[in-house]
Amino acid sequence: MKKILLSALIFATLFSCKKETSESETSTKEVKSEIAQFSPEVEENAVIYEVNIRQYSPEGTFNEFTKDIPKLKELGVKIIWVMPIFPISETKRKATGGDDSKFASEMPKEEQHKYLGSYYAISDFKAVNPEFGTIEDFRKMVQTAHDNGMYVILDWVPNHTGWDHVWIKQHPEFYTKNAKGEIIDPINPENGKSWGWTDVADLNYDNQELRKEMTNDMLHWIKNENIDGFRCDVASNVPLDFWQQTIPKLRKEKNIFMLAEAWEPELLKNNLFDMGYNWTSHHLMKDIAQGKKSVKDWDNFIAEDEKKYEANDILMSFVENHDENSWSGTIQSRLGKAEEAMTALTYVAPGMPLIYNGNEYGLNHSLKFFEKDSIPKTKGKEWELRAKLGSLKNNNVAINGGKNKASYTRIKSSKDEQVLVFERAKDGKKVIYMANLSAKPVEVNVPISGSYKDLISGKTIQLNEKQVQALKPWEYYILTE
Repeated sequence: MKKILLSALIFATLFSCKKETSESETSTKEVKSEIAQFSPEVEENAVIYEVNIRQYSPEGTFNEFTKDIPKLKELGVKIIWVMPIFPISETKRKATGGDDSKFASEMPKEEQHKYLGSYYAISDFKAVNPEFGTIEDFRKMVQTAHDNGMYVILDWVPNHTGWDHVWIKQHPEFYTKNAKGEIIDPINPENGKSWGWTDVADLNYDNQELRKEMTNDMLHWIKNENIDGFRCDVASNVPLDFWQQTIPKLRKEKNIFMLAEAWEPELLKNNLFDMGYNWTSHHLMKDIAQGKKSVKDWDNFIAEDEKKYEANDILMSFVENHDENSWSGTIQSRLGKAEEAMTALTYVAPGMPLIYNGNEYGLNHSLKFFEKDSIPKTKGKEWELRAKLGSLKNNNVAINGGKNKASYTRIKSSKDEQVLVFERAKDGKKVIYMANLSAKPVEVNVPISGSYKDLISGKTIQLNEKQVQALKPWEYYILTE
């Protein structure tokens, strides 16, 4: 009897331990559950966020950004684009930019440590910049993003390397050379002259071994670090057939999201890049804000894009990114009092809206490009605006902007050169954008009648097609039923 009781006790103990272990393993799996691979459905209602790790915080590290990733859900962010994270070349490291560019080595010795160089002058495609932290810190950042339902894409620089890259010595045949056999910096294909990117060396894609090495380096981050895609710098400067060879290989490994820093339609065809840059709308919004163009030009732009791109093409809409902020001035300096109306337009018009880090906090200075700087971190009206717009983007199919985007219908008014009115619609839902895109007040008749809720104020708006609507300069409404 004692033996029977002892056996029963041992069995019960083992069963209990096994159950606890099983429950523990299940719990662990639940905590570390992997995000579903990227799919086209994500593109329909996503907001993309560009993070400049160096300037995001005073510390400038992966870990400091990782702490804030959960907050980005409030803004509707689904894709995080991380600016280049790789080690930066010392040779020809820039200290300033533009035509008067100087290298760090030309600056006073006591100041040289301040000049951290361009993120785009990479010395090793398979390592992380110690300035930002360790590879373990990077992995934690990616996992935190995944745990919060966000995908991570790396800023990839296929057109050139820094002058310290190992290929310079081991594979000089990978680079473009002049008549003297010297490796050169990148050339602008439109005029045959240097871009002025003297801190980098131009890669020559006529070399097939270079193509293999570049593809393998990209695969490394997908296979070993579980990233979800790439934003490819100056993608149109790299031969189209390289992308046609490489992107299918990357997608064979994992469903990924590919963003091209380019506008050329051919880059979006046949399942190459998922999304390109909407440079046209970016510059047009600036010109309208500065009184150089009007709503009529917006209508022409929409008509031209419908001819230029296929129905399932996606373009990224933005009022700012790292280049525009550092080299063209702040949103406030470019858009002035039109800033809010134009920001809202990037969310409601077809496409995917971008937030550049700092915009959500009212960043009002141009971040240094080659030195340490930092963004503000106090929530205010800019955060509240993007939270409202992000929620609308995530949850209302009427502004879907992916491969199965919502329709766009222009609504004519009595003041078409000043007032932009359009309707987005899908699956019985609709959203109306109405804005006075001018610096003058306007009284306008709009052929819409009914009761609507304004997203920004939360107030109910009564519209009557026979009624005159008074709009202040740059005043706008986002109306839902």
